[in-house]
Amino acid sequence: MRTMSVLIILILVVAAIVVWAVGLYNQLVKKKNHVEDGWSGIDVQLKRRYDLIPNLVKVVKQYAKHEAETLENVIQLRNQAKQADTPQQQIKQEQKLSHALSGLMVQVEAYPDLKANTNFLDLQQQLQQIETDIQYARRYYNGAVREYNTLVQSFPSNIIAQKYDFKEAEYFEIEDPAHAENPDVAFD
Repeated sequence: MRTMSVLIILILVVAAIVVWAVGLYNQLVKKKNHVEDGWSGIDVQLKRRYDLIPNLVKVVKQYAKHEAETLENVIQLRNQAKQADTPQQQIKQEQKLSHALSGLMVQVEAYPDLKANTNFLDLQQQLQQIETDIQYARRYYNGAVREYNTLVQSFPSNIIAQKYDFKEAEYFEIEDPAHAENPDVAFD
């Protein structure tokens, strides 16, 4: 009778541990899915920006023929960002593209006719809205990454995370301080 009680208690303890481990595993899966959902939101906004860039460059080219190098650089960075294989590669390329786009917008200031062009104004407004949407999507993504990484790093969930190969996610942030600064553009 006593061995039966010990066996029942042992079975209950093992069952409790299994339920606890399954709960932690499910939390990890849920948080990882939030990270992937957050990245998907960023990806949608980035694709909108990719689609807008050729139109913006086309309008600017009509007015600023001697700025061809800057325009080609923007297109090249756009293409590199679109071809990135991982979120980490895309984050790095996006930082470069964002910096190039802000430099292009600074150069546009030298062309009053361009700044008054309704097509350009519309494209510029769309780009500003997309940049705002990217910022919101990035905040959501980084929040999801923070929650997920906290779970991956915290005890005792880190045991389950290691066992089932849950890796920390990377934040979408500006790594190069030069990209956070306003570009300095001189006109000759």
